[in-house]
Amino acid sequence: MSDGTVHLTLDSGIAWIVFDRPQARNAMTWTMYNQLAEICERLKSDPSVRVAVFRGAGGQAFVAGTDIAQFLEFGRSGDAGADGIDYEQRIDQCLRGFATLPMPTIAVVEGWAVGGGLALATGCDFRIATPASRFGVPIARTLGNCLSIANLARLQNAFGAQRVKRMLLLSEMIDANEALACGYLQQVAPAESIEQAARELAARLAALAPITQRVSKEGLRRLASANLPDDHDLVRLTYGSADFREGVAAFVAKRSPVWRGE
Repeated sequence: MSDGTVHLTLDSGIAWIVFDRPQARNAMTWTMYNQLAEICERLKSDPSVRVAVFRGAGGQAFVAGTDIAQFLEFGRSGDAGADGIDYEQRIDQCLRGFATLPMPTIAVVEGWAVGGGLALATGCDFRIATPASRFGVPIARTLGNCLSIANLARLQNAFGAQRVKRMLLLSEMIDANEALACGYLQQVAPAESIEQAARELAARLAALAPITQRVSKEGLRRLASANLPDDHDLVRLTYGSADFREGVAAFVAKRSPVWRGE
């Protein structure tokens, strides 16, 4: 299967970024994460860009997490827990670059925003979605891994603690109506008109004071990320567990995992 691509198109001060791997519901590979990081660095240095819009290709998903096949390498170094820490730090670094873009950002969600895809959507300032969209982190049902504390903080700020517990401890998916009601979504729009809705929101944002937008974004980001505790012990415990190895093996084999709490 292709490693996928992240495309950038600039149009009259609006950056359109597309996660393009529709055959895998745009699940992110390392190639795609690296391309996203490069695009973010380019956008940070281009003052002509007033708004950035992120969207998944194919109409079925925004991003359906990280490509699970990449987890098969964990443990080959001899320390799966350390591999997990490295992975979470690498993802956090990518998301920090994404979340610190100086211009307002919009996620256009059609279908699934799951795991890393939910983290990317949450890293945007505004989100619009189709009625069929679903949001969640069902890792207690699928892989048996965990999120970094930085990611947990972003989700809790966006959804509230109890919804995040439902997503993580119960593996529940949140539908578009609930995401709109709790303030996570700016708008729900039919699939046939969601691009127009994104263009209208981008135009509204592009007409306003960019320095005010920039410092307001950064101030809110600093408040949300201040004094986050270390999480290496939690990540090491999870990624070093037999349950995580079982979760990855079961996912790749397309069978249900057997959890043992070990």
